Amino acid sequence: MAYLGKEYKFVKEDNFDGFLKAIGVKDEDIAKLAHYKPATKLTKDGDYYVFTFTDPLKTKEVKFKSGVEQDEEIRDGSKVKTTYTVDGNVITQVLKRDDKSATFKREFDGDNLTVTITASQWDGVAHRYYKA
Repeated sequence: MAYLGKEYKFVKEDNFDGFLKAIGVKDEDIAKLAHYKPATKLTKDGDYYVFTFTDPLKTKEVKFKSGVEQDEEIRDGSKVKTTYTVDGNVITQVLKRDDKSATFKREFDGDNLTVTITASQWDGVAHRYYKA
């Protein structure tokens, strides 16, 4: 797990706005979220992992145990059920709200982090790319 403790900075994205539209984010909020490009870091604390997301305005930490569903507050302030699963260099996060879900698959490869984003109500795929 060579990626533990490394900070990955946002580089670029593909089709992220398509994902946001598909999940019902309003156009004016999509414009705001276009500026959300946090650096991310994963650390380990005993049986738990901690994701730290840092942007110029805010730092957010999410502490989780692999494979265990928990409540999480997302950027718009709403609550979702989320499960993070750690499998080698891949961390899969599944968020559920009502009868919908979104999946964020984070793949660490050396100094690169690729996040693949899909959603149950969308047939597209979005990517966000980061570099350590």
